[in-house]
Amino acid sequence: MRLLFRLAGVVLLTASLGVGWVWLKLDRFATDPIALQQPRAFEVAPGSGVGRIARELAAQGVIDDAQAFAWLARWRQQAHRLQAGEYWLEPGLSGEQLLALLVAGKVRQHAFTIVEGWTFRQLRRALAAEPRIQHSLDGLSDAEVMARLGHPDEHPEGRFLPDTYHFPAGTRDVDFLQRAYRAMAEALERLWPRRQPGLPLANPYEALILASIVEKETAVPEERRRIAGVFIRRLRKGMRLQTDPTVIYGLGEDFQGNLRKRDLQRDTPYNTYRRRGLPPTPIALPGLDSLRAVLDPAPGEALYFVAKGDGSHHFSATLEEHNRAVRRYQIHKRRADYRSTPEAP
Repeated sequence: MRLLFRLAGVVLLTASLGVGWVWLKLDRFATDPIALQQPRAFEVAPGSGVGRIARELAAQGVIDDAQAFAWLARWRQQAHRLQAGEYWLEPGLSGEQLLALLVAGKVRQHAFTIVEGWTFRQLRRALAAEPRIQHSLDGLSDAEVMARLGHPDEHPEGRFLPDTYHFPAGTRDVDFLQRAYRAMAEALERLWPRRQPGLPLANPYEALILASIVEKETAVPEERRRIAGVFIRRLRKGMRLQTDPTVIYGLGEDFQGNLRKRDLQRDTPYNTYRRRGLPPTPIALPGLDSLRAVLDPAPGEALYFVAKGDGSHHFSATLEEHNRAVRRYQIHKRRADYRSTPEAP
């Protein structure tokens, strides 16, 4: 009997020591910095269990004890709450902080910038080249893309707000474009009610069209409202807008980098030298500043402007003054980035 009691005592002591050792191991792992020496990305694959995640962390040198991580997750009752995704890990994290990061799903965010003045074609090309986006729209026409986005009857140009967007790896291109589409729609909804009274713009879409023209015409941000003012006054007077970027857009693939006289005489819906009023759609993706400019154009009397060669423009109220400015500043060779110079009505 004494022997049994002694054996039981030894077992209990061993068990107590074992529990104490495990507790000490977990406590140290939870509070001490992990083994990671340099910042790095770590990806949790969908469907991964805590054991697999722990082994991957150890194999990639993030932690030095896979068993301790798995035990800690189970002891905290969080083994089934680890979320898939790409994480950015920094040295100095404790095991507890690492576990909390994976449970919270604080995945790494990547940045993609939609550039002001891009066309939808340029946006699609740049998005297709982004390796951290999940691609599903390659090979589809613009109309098919808009149908996938839930807007089958809309022209895509101008509908996506230029901005820098942050997203986790694996985001679908459809979801990304829907986000940029909503951002533009919300911007128009917010800004349209604040417009100047009496603008010759029937609806927010017409403001979007004009903003896209201002975006393509403006190299100097401070001139946006002045250029918008010129176009607003020309619309009010029934004058043609006579802006090169719309002609270039209408030429599409036929534009070879220089606008020629025959290009200006070619009748397309976007040739504002031949047709009065706004073109049928935007010609690019305008930024917020261009939207604000057309809804709050600068006052003045200028009806003409001509590029000075440094990105800025000379503004004129009369044709005579404009012609003098043309003789002073105008270059005869038109380039792809040429800033147009409205002429006589």
